[in-house]
Amino acid sequence: MAKVGFIGLGIMGSPMADNLQKGGHKLYLHDQKNPPAALIEGGATVCTSGAEVAKRADIIIVMVPDTPHVEAVLFSKGGVAEGLSAGKIVVDMSSISPIATKGFAQKINALGCEYLDAPVSGGEVGAKAASLTIMVGGNESAFNDVKPLFELMGKNITLVGGNGDGQTTKVANQIIVALNIQAVAEALLFASKAGADPARVRQALMGGFASSRILEVHGERMVKRTFNPGFRIELHQKDLNLALQGAKALGVSLPNTAMAQELMNACAANGMSGLDHSALCRAIELMSNHEIAKG
Repeated sequence: MAKVGFIGLGIMGSPMADNLQKGGHKLYLHDQKNPPAALIEGGATVCTSGAEVAKRADIIIVMVPDTPHVEAVLFSKGGVAEGLSAGKIVVDMSSISPIATKGFAQKINALGCEYLDAPVSGGEVGAKAASLTIMVGGNESAFNDVKPLFELMGKNITLVGGNGDGQTTKVANQIIVALNIQAVAEALLFASKAGADPARVRQALMGGFASSRILEVHGERMVKRTFNPGFRIELHQKDLNLALQGAKALGVSLPNTAMAQELMNACAANGMSGLDHSALCRAIELMSNHEIAKG
């Protein structure tokens, strides 16, 4: 049984922590809100700060929304860094800047501790089902130490390279996901406007070369109009912004990524930033004055 700290118990963090607890590990929790009662009833200890989590746990997992949040959790007054002692491992499972990640890792390494960036893909469904894809950057020895924990949260677990490479992989993942959501939205809207039943069109496409996880899950959301968030538009906006900032720094062009970002920007401008990212279809629907299906 490992002593595991978990900081950030939102839509993703709560079920991830629950799976670790079900795996028999002792949890030390910290969040801006009260941690879920089920975790406390299961034996988890609530800590008053990140520093306390770091003092009491051997492996500290962070799962918060964005780069500034990770920086604050790690290095602000009362943060994780204040409670670390040599030999501990910090695992950031948030989706943040690869460049900032390298700087965070250097600071943690200077304290005699290991740092892994291990962002995930799979959304709330994957978090609950312990089927997340986990993309890891960092030292191989630290990866091997933490891998039994990763295996309680995910299925496809890959050590990609050094610190920052996990986050780079996640940015690439988010590019692919966004463009696939856009493609599915355009296809279903085209079919619907042409008079076909979008639900049946989706069913037919699921048996062909166009089949994808996005068509399966988010295509169904578009047809059924169920946009309650598994992964919010505002978070995907953040990830695509990381992609476009990286593209500028690297001197490469990502034209379709920029288009997907603008569609998400349009959704946000119309008050939809808190909806699931499958609601990107709403921007295309507004431009076309036609909805894929009626709610």
